[in-house]
Amino acid sequence: MATVHLKLEEHPAEPRSRELWLQHAAGLIVFEDARQYAIDQMDITLDNEVKAEIIKGIDNAIYGLMMIFDGVSGHLKGSEYSVKLETKVVLSKNNESGKDIVIDQIDLKKGDGMCVGYHGWLEGDFGKDPVASRK
Repeated sequence: MATVHLKLEEHPAEPRSRELWLQHAAGLIVFEDARQYAIDQMDITLDNEVKAEIIKGIDNAIYGLMMIFDGVSGHLKGSEYSVKLETKVVLSKNNESGKDIVIDQIDLKKGDGMCVGYHGWLEGDFGKDPVASRK
């Protein structure tokens, strides 16, 4: 289900719990808005074996993305310069003027590892503190 159909739940107050919650929130966003989107684009008339192979390919692509988030890959180096992706997850609060106020943020490369979370997320496990619920 796309995240547009989800409502964010309250974040934990304790710093370590909130850090884990933010990482699970990042995983939920990737799984719902990238993985599930790709799965939903499959032709429903395909046989189940073909669908399973397509999902395997989607999951491999998502895992590759997680490796980039973790800093395992995704770094181009030249003799003088380099280019890398940096990804962070940001918890913000809306204020009256329409600007977001950053409450907390985590560089995913410095987290517990998106590749570690990936395996639980495949099973629908996004942590002990709920990240989101249906609207």
